[in-house]
Amino acid sequence: MSDQFAGKVVLITGGGGGIGKAAAQRFLEEGANVVLSGTRASVLEAAQQELDPSGERVAVRAGEVTTRDQAHDLVRWAVERYGSVDVLVNSTGIFRPVPFLEQTEEHFEEAQNSILRPTYWVSQAVAAVMAEQGDGGAIVNVGSMWAVDAIETTPTSAYSAAQAGRHMLAKNLAIELAPVGVRVNTVALAFVETPAYRRFMSPEEAQEVLDAVNGFHPLGRRGQPEDVAEAILFLAGAGSGWITGTLLPVDGGVLAGRAPAVHAGAAEPAAA
Repeated sequence: MSDQFAGKVVLITGGGGGIGKAAAQRFLEEGANVVLSGTRASVLEAAQQELDPSGERVAVRAGEVTTRDQAHDLVRWAVERYGSVDVLVNSTGIFRPVPFLEQTEEHFEEAQNSILRPTYWVSQAVAAVMAEQGDGGAIVNVGSMWAVDAIETTPTSAYSAAQAGRHMLAKNLAIELAPVGVRVNTVALAFVETPAYRRFMSPEEAQEVLDAVNGFHPLGRRGQPEDVAEAILFLAGAGSGWITGTLLPVDGGVLAGRAPAVHAGAAEPAAA
């Protein structure tokens, strides 16, 4: 452990879930103060109690951030709480496999509202703060291999389209924000074990799916939130100071080659 983020403030959207919470833990260990945002107050409060029962170094804010006003309000609140925002982690998302011909407007809007809209508007609000602060910053998006390749047995057109937007947004922002020293990068995940599976299936079913997908990954196992957290910390920290606009697969090797089919019931856990 070190103190590379001492005095820094990290905002994590979707921060109560497995990946967001694991990243928060590592940022805390490295000296940062952390703001967790999400739609479920109970999940955020549980994460705060686990990470920092005193509430001194972890602040939580529940609510939607799908509009410009909501996002800018969240960021103003974070600045009022800790004085700045130096790192943003966009970790929201709901994964829901639905065949394309069965997709409804509700499915499409769920994907946009859980992935692309929060990423777009919170990034805008944070970038404005970082530009005003004058000492740069880092934005890290939690993306997906499903935005890079389609997997036949997990039809995810709405989710994939929204995540592809998140990926491409990072490239655009990397160019636009480079003059003010703000770096923007994305991690692309394969199957990662988080509690989010249990939002859509029983604990037993979730465990069965997770056990079934180990062989899908060339390295022979599904990911853990801690695997993703380390990549997020790298892209947010000084060690990646000359990296921006890039996509880093954190996927056990899946995107290195054509992946085999996976069980039709398998689903990537939502980041939120």
